Amino acid sequence: MNQNTDIAALLLRLALGTMFIAHGLLKVMVFTLPGTVGFFEQVGFPGWLAYVVTFAEIGGGVLLLAGVAVPAVSIALLPVLLGAVYVHFGSGWVFNNANGGWEYPAFLAVAAVVQALLGPGKFALQAPVFARLRSA
Repeated sequence: MNQNTDIAALLLRLALGTMFIAHGLLKVMVFTLPGTVGFFEQVGFPGWLAYVVTFAEIGGGVLLLAGVAVPAVSIALLPVLLGAVYVHFGSGWVFNNANGGWEYPAFLAVAAVVQALLGPGKFALQAPVFARLRSA
């Protein structure tokens, strides 16, 4: 990777990681886990999935910030984002519509795929591992 690509991978990784952590903490601290369970059930998902999604968002966000298992984490979080697209799809395109729109989670899904393709970049904890794998 060249220097610009490494910086791009870092910026995208930090933005995605921060976003996932913020949305996970929102489920815990604002909506509360029981409230999130209720919302999941209201939109047709099993309530227990709220715990899985919350854990995935917070844990995945931390891993992205650190630069650990970046391609795998980015792909693993795709179902969370696609689920959000599904939930918000009926609300239209723009996120400021009532109940939000679907463009924001759709954009984040594309960003997660781009992150998976870019990898962690050299400014990540896992960067030395990737460098050794590439040279092998």
